[in-house]
Amino acid sequence: MGLYVEAHIRVGLDELWARTQDPAQHRRWDLRFTEIDYLPRVEGEPQRFRYATRVLPFLTVAGTGVSAGEKERPDGTRTSALRFASPHPLSLLAEGSGYWRYVPGGDGVRFLTGYDYRPRWGRPGAVADRLLFRPLMGWATAWSFDRLRLWLERGVTPERALRNWLAEMAVRALVLLAACSGLVCGALMDAAGPLAPLALFATPVLAVLAALSALFVPPLPSTPAARRCLRTPHAHARAPRLLTTLELQR
Repeated sequence: MGLYVEAHIRVGLDELWARTQDPAQHRRWDLRFTEIDYLPRVEGEPQRFRYATRVLPFLTVAGTGVSAGEKERPDGTRTSALRFASPHPLSLLAEGSGYWRYVPGGDGVRFLTGYDYRPRWGRPGAVADRLLFRPLMGWATAWSFDRLRLWLERGVTPERALRNWLAEMAVRALVLLAACSGLVCGALMDAAGPLAPLALFATPVLAVLAALSALFVPPLPSTPAARRCLRTPHAHARAPRLLTTLELQR
């Protein structure tokens, strides 16, 4: 049941590493976090951090974690691993762990993540996680990875990417609303009997086409989309050994 997301980003390895390992840069593109701050670090120890997510305008859920990275590996890849937990009673996510892998290629970097967590609230929490929270987390991760890709490849800042997405979702919602209204109008016209003008019979057809376009037309190139990311792990995908060396202090 672990989550997996992979994006191919046409950028240099060092630049991708900087945008993902710097907390100030990370929180700009990652939809899952509102705040990420490093805590004081002892030389030779893993980096500990605090994170927070604004769930509602007046509700912020916070937690802590520990991370470590391998910037130089014999195969040319890089790895970052972390463990995290939230003591907040309203946080469905109790504790978890995950990793990032950076796999350079001829035309960019395969940037991928795998992570899992334990939900709280017992049986109700497990059901809520399976039906709602876990799919939402998977979508948010993939959407964020594509927003990062747009930032690195096209220079579309995370803030502008969010505005683009909100504007496009608003247009799609309006088109869908108009399509549904058209279907209702078409049904009323059909009920008027055989004397209704023949030209009006096309309304339901056009409404269906509009609804399908609102739902399935691909997003604009400057709009982030989760669908652009791979969501199924490769057969050989596995957590790095680095993850086993981390211990989360409570």
